[in-house]
Amino acid sequence: MLSSHALVRLLGLLLAAVPASVAAQQPDSSLLTLDRIYGSKEFAPQPFGPTRWLGEGSAYTTLEPAAEGAGQDLVRYDVESGRREVLVPARALVPPGADDPLEVEDYAWSPDGQMLLIFTNTRPVWRLNTRGDYWVLDRTSGSLRQLGGKDAPPSTLMFAKFAPDGRRVGYVRENNLYVEDLASGGITALTTDGSRTMINGTFDWVYEEELMDNYADGWRWSPDGRNIAYWQLNADSVKNYNLINDTDSLYSRVIPVQYPKVGQANSAARIGVVPAAGGPTRWLGIEGDPRNHYIPRMDWAANSDQLILQRLNRTQNTDEVILGDARTGAVRTVLTEHDSTWVEVVDDVVWLKGGKEFTWVSERDGWNHVYAVSRDGKSVRLVTRGAYDVLEIKGVDDKGGWLYFIASPDNPTQKYLFRARLDGTGTAQRISPRAEPGTHVYDRSPGYKYALETYSRLGTPPVVRLVRLPGNQVIRTLVGNERLRASVARLRRPTVEWLSVPNDDGVRMPGVLLKPADFDSTRKYPLLFFVYGGPGNAEVEDQWGGYYLWHSMLTQKGYLVAIVDNRGTPAPLGRAWRKAIYGQLGVLETRDQAAAARALIRRPYVDAARVGIWGWSYGGFMTLNVLFQHPEIYRTGVAVSPVTHWSLYDNVYTERFNGLISENREGYDRGSPISYVDGFRGNLLLVHGSGDDNVHFQNSEVLINALVASNKPFEMMDYPNRTHCLCQGKNTTLHLFSLITRYLDQNLLASAPAPLERAATGP
Repeated sequence: MLSSHALVRLLGLLLAAVPASVAAQQPDSSLLTLDRIYGSKEFAPQPFGPTRWLGEGSAYTTLEPAAEGAGQDLVRYDVESGRREVLVPARALVPPGADDPLEVEDYAWSPDGQMLLIFTNTRPVWRLNTRGDYWVLDRTSGSLRQLGGKDAPPSTLMFAKFAPDGRRVGYVRENNLYVEDLASGGITALTTDGSRTMINGTFDWVYEEELMDNYADGWRWSPDGRNIAYWQLNADSVKNYNLINDTDSLYSRVIPVQYPKVGQANSAARIGVVPAAGGPTRWLGIEGDPRNHYIPRMDWAANSDQLILQRLNRTQNTDEVILGDARTGAVRTVLTEHDSTWVEVVDDVVWLKGGKEFTWVSERDGWNHVYAVSRDGKSVRLVTRGAYDVLEIKGVDDKGGWLYFIASPDNPTQKYLFRARLDGTGTAQRISPRAEPGTHVYDRSPGYKYALETYSRLGTPPVVRLVRLPGNQVIRTLVGNERLRASVARLRRPTVEWLSVPNDDGVRMPGVLLKPADFDSTRKYPLLFFVYGGPGNAEVEDQWGGYYLWHSMLTQKGYLVAIVDNRGTPAPLGRAWRKAIYGQLGVLETRDQAAAARALIRRPYVDAARVGIWGWSYGGFMTLNVLFQHPEIYRTGVAVSPVTHWSLYDNVYTERFNGLISENREGYDRGSPISYVDGFRGNLLLVHGSGDDNVHFQNSEVLINALVASNKPFEMMDYPNRTHCLCQGKNTTLHLFSLITRYLDQNLLASAPAPLERAATGP
């Protein structure tokens, strides 16, 4: 047996014998590294857009790097011919006195196409960059002018929109609404009471996060441009949660965030209509305590006289569709949706037959389907039929009599475009090509003749194509992502096995297993699960993105990586699948994940002594639950930014799925990993950002106390002042995944240790 000194000497001789040309070779391009994934732009997709359809869709505009110098040109493309025309060169976007053009982050055209509204210099309010500076370019005169007046601080305007006549722009500034005349520059304040707690035209933290689909535009022009309808939130009863910044100054700084936790008071929401020329607001006469219900949707009801809104009760199991009179404030309920668990807010309300009907989406027959409802609510007609879920309405061709929607009746991991007759007759027609399994995303033209289609598969980067509807014929490919595809093609990629795994109740769960490219069924491999598991996301999807590259790198190291969607995730598998978790977040999901792990462990090539799991947010919550409750299965877990008890999270999300804590304390406790700390026997890496304004650092601190009290060893990483995304600061993402990778390598990839002591699960 050679000594260590002899081994070192032998290694030196071997290296000396390697030809210099070989030693100088570039790194193996088939192998992924953390630097390649998170420290470079090698795998960044080709930028495209934002795009805007012109007219009925005979042309569209998009942003492209300037042909000359810095900045971006705004370019028009004819759909059929492909003819290219620079409508606005970058040099036209240089502000007076500046050297460089504006960086266009978003834009909008006036109705006549002569004015261009530009959004730039953006900053986050909560998660999204919804405040910034707005400029208007007059294409006729060439003048470029910033909105907001001389006294507007930088990056304070929000949600600017042209009036229907194109001569005015409305916007929110510091929680007040304004209208600015583009010809004179005159600014009219429509509200003056805006403050930190009186919020006009936008939303507080919890409305934006949980009710507004991560968008906080809280006002609407009337179709005739005479009035503006808007939300007003009074947040004076919402308590502050204090974040502590310890690193950006000598003394710590307190950052208060108005955050309504479970059982606590909400903002009082109401809807008002104010003349666009200024004047008093008329409030809709919505009954009940405004702090005890939610108004998650509001818009004009196909005319300038009425508004349509949705009102949810506190437990969110009843959604009322209400019509409000813009002149008198009188309201009446025309439709009520109720469920024994919770109801989903309906985004896809589209008016039909000149305002005589509107579309409604409901699970009332056990599947998510589209209905046509008469304006008075007396007639409700089923439009889509069958044992499948409609995932999204993509538009209604009222003239042609067609409803366009996204669904996947045969495979819950994929998405396709369909159309069905608005009168409910016949069967739905699939538009996406049958020869292209995977995920198809569409931005259709206003006239329904064309669409921008993005198509991808798991492991296959997206392409963006211009297609002709309804046949989905490709006119031309706009983004091929050739560079990205070439980089991916060179990789030693995992083989993919799609799974259908039964849980303990016999319900089959969709899943996917990534295996090393050189997989050998006679070997034993460590198995790592990735989990989210909550009602916000399904992770088993046949599309590009997510953690595919990092998971692929792990397979190159010798891991098996599995993802399984449990009950409660928004997979298109029917109401019963999605709502089985009601009142007990974490209970069924944990049971389902453990069943999936047991099924895969039975495979001869899985090393049962080296099974791990990781997840973020709800996935961190799930990681803790399975690790603590099933130590006979899972040896190692990585929980990033986890919820640890639902009493610590916001009330809108939690009460929707768990009910009121005053009525269901047992359900809250049964789903909490803190209840099962005593069962923990393995390895845990806990990661959290101290500046997380979503899942507060408090969650991890409460868990730490429980682990310490039970004398359970674990490891912890705190990223100072990072929010829930853990994305702020140089190299944070690279550092995070380097940390997680090292931890997994040390505890799963290394030689299998002795089997863990089999422990009883918690209560």
